[in-house]
Amino acid sequence: MHIAVLTLRVALPGCRSLKEKRQRMGGLHERFGRHPSIAVCESGELDRHDASEWSFVVVGTSSRDVASLCSEIEDKLQRTVDGRVLDATREFL
Repeated sequence: MHIAVLTLRVALPGCRSLKEKRQRMGGLHERFGRHPSIAVCESGELDRHDASEWSFVVVGTSSRDVASLCSEIEDKLQRTVDGRVLDATREFL
């Protein structure tokens, strides 16, 4: 069993409310949380309007599977979220 924690920090320029922040982040729980190998939560910047931090716990049978899922999450987030990814860190446990 291989496990990684992927943490992404996102800037949301011009975001003026928590409601707008939720709309711009666009349902990450629904998109990624349905996958049986991924757990997702908003892990930081909870009260800031112009930034967000999300953590994903990815589990797989091989390190290659886990790395591939992490890359897929990063790519999809960059394409679908109305914001700019500032930082992405991966920690393999």
